[in-house]
Amino acid sequence: MANVRLDKINRIYNNVTAIEDISFEVPDGEFWVLLGHSGCGKSTILRTIAGLETATQGNLYINNRLMNEVPARQRDVAMVFQNYALYPHMTVSENLAFGLKMRQVKPQMIQLFLILIP
Repeated sequence: MANVRLDKINRIYNNVTAIEDISFEVPDGEFWVLLGHSGCGKSTILRTIAGLETATQGNLYINNRLMNEVPARQRDVAMVFQNYALYPHMTVSENLAFGLKMRQVKPQMIQLFLILIP
């Protein structure tokens, strides 16, 4: 795990502000949820953390390292997409556990993680 900090992150597409002055910190080991209505910027925030989007302004830190210019493949971050990227033959738990299994996380840790999800 790692701590994640967003400091006044903005993302603007063709003069449309998708997210504005987003600042928060997720401490190492904490379980957080982004909650909001459709179109409020949740996916844009997650895609920015993962490196799939670039912040127009502001700074993103992972483990206190500035990540603004670090490519997605070097961030050691993964996300489960809302549509199309799930394996339809697997349960929700199996889909969530898949990435952890690929990283050779111990089955006991995966089970603990899955228990935390309602």
